[in-house]
Amino acid sequence: MSKEEVLLNQEIHFKEVRCVGDDGEVYGIISSSEAQKIANSKGLDLVLISPNANPPVCKVMDYGKYRYQLEKKQKEARKKQKQIEIKEIKLSTQIAQNDINYKVKHAREFIAEQKHVKFKVVLKGRETSDPQGGFEVLRRIAGMVEDIATPEKEPRVEGRYVIWLFVPKKQEKNHLMKGEQTCQK
Repeated sequence: MSKEEVLLNQEIHFKEVRCVGDDGEVYGIISSSEAQKIANSKGLDLVLISPNANPPVCKVMDYGKYRYQLEKKQKEARKKQKQIEIKEIKLSTQIAQNDINYKVKHAREFIAEQKHVKFKVVLKGRETSDPQGGFEVLRRIAGMVEDIATPEKEPRVEGRYVIWLFVPKKQEKNHLMKGEQTCQK
């Protein structure tokens, strides 16, 4: 709800309004000028809450405090939203096995941190017309991370890249802890 959507004080031009106080007190159906006088006498604002009601509903309140509380709730809601972080690892079709192992080691670390990993194989020159080399590299990598991650979709070609996105497998922490304990015994 933005400032432009809310009518305050003298912006309210209805003949009669249903007025409610900030403490829950109901003033009933009164003229908008009478409601404005009540708000002024209390040092508060008259805020149009429901313009579509018959008669429209207004509330006597501190609008600044109301806006602050509303923004605080919205900010808290944004904090609670889970941000998905995608790490991108670039490869080529001519990559050596040792380099693949190194890249997969980093990918496994990212996946352990519950981050999504996008593998991009860069196609150069004639490779763009036949991207099979890129698919082969990604299949080798998939075999190396399949125990901790699942592919989101099949690998696909996007321009000069062959792309495959992996997401961490859903595992319970207790299950992991039990598995580690049985290995130690």
